[in-house]
Amino acid sequence: MPTSIDGRTRLYGIAGDPIFQVKSPGGLTSKFVELGANAILVPMHVRPIDFDNFMAAMRGLLNLEGLVMTIPHKMSVVKHLDQMTDRVRFLGAANVIRRITPGGGWTGDVTDGLGMVNALRSSGFVLHGKRALLVGAGGAGSAIALSLIEEGVAELAIHDALSTRRDGLIARLKKVGGNVQVGSSDPRGYDLAINATPTGAKPGDPLPIEAERLNPNTLVADVITEPVRTRLLEVAAARGCRTQVGTSMFAGQVDLVAEYLLAAPRE
Repeated sequence: MPTSIDGRTRLYGIAGDPIFQVKSPGGLTSKFVELGANAILVPMHVRPIDFDNFMAAMRGLLNLEGLVMTIPHKMSVVKHLDQMTDRVRFLGAANVIRRITPGGGWTGDVTDGLGMVNALRSSGFVLHGKRALLVGAGGAGSAIALSLIEEGVAELAIHDALSTRRDGLIARLKKVGGNVQVGSSDPRGYDLAINATPTGAKPGDPLPIEAERLNPNTLVADVITEPVRTRLLEVAAARGCRTQVGTSMFAGQVDLVAEYLLAAPRE
């Protein structure tokens, strides 16, 4: 926490539904302090039905300098942006936004894909030339997919319960030269399998992939941060697979997110 919270404390929020699972408030606030900023990130539970009204209200909250978006708002926020990076425009999703001018409009970027790549790289996993299965074509999944292509995976298979969302992402990725195809929940033959959906965050959730078909040579990663060790990762580890927890993706992008938010202009 900042040494003191006062009227000059820089206010940021993270919006999601649900919100109980997020680790960002503590992690990003600690990073703000480390960077010498009097700033705090607070959790905000916002239902999809209320999201547009929420964004309208946040525009008028003049001391709110930026927001982090988590499930399910990463795509919905794009229409509220006044400016955006080429990456956001390409993917149609953003996970971090900040003011363009003090108390003014919003500009946005997306860092989830870079966070996943950084986490995999830190664990010693080389993406170039690998075959990857990605489950989930939402905001986080789209960003991860683009970063995997940029890192030179030999093949990327994408599986999503919403076929139109999956097919739309595949079509966009093919425009940048990726070897992308429709995948399934079967992970056989892949070097890397990533769950980029919320499936597994609640007790009783089904496994997002057919874990009984996992080969021990496959690295299995999850974006879920609560529980830290999802049932998918437990089953994968029992089959001899290397695993990567969702908090590793957060660690891989915390510097990027903090620096982006703190770059919001001040009066």
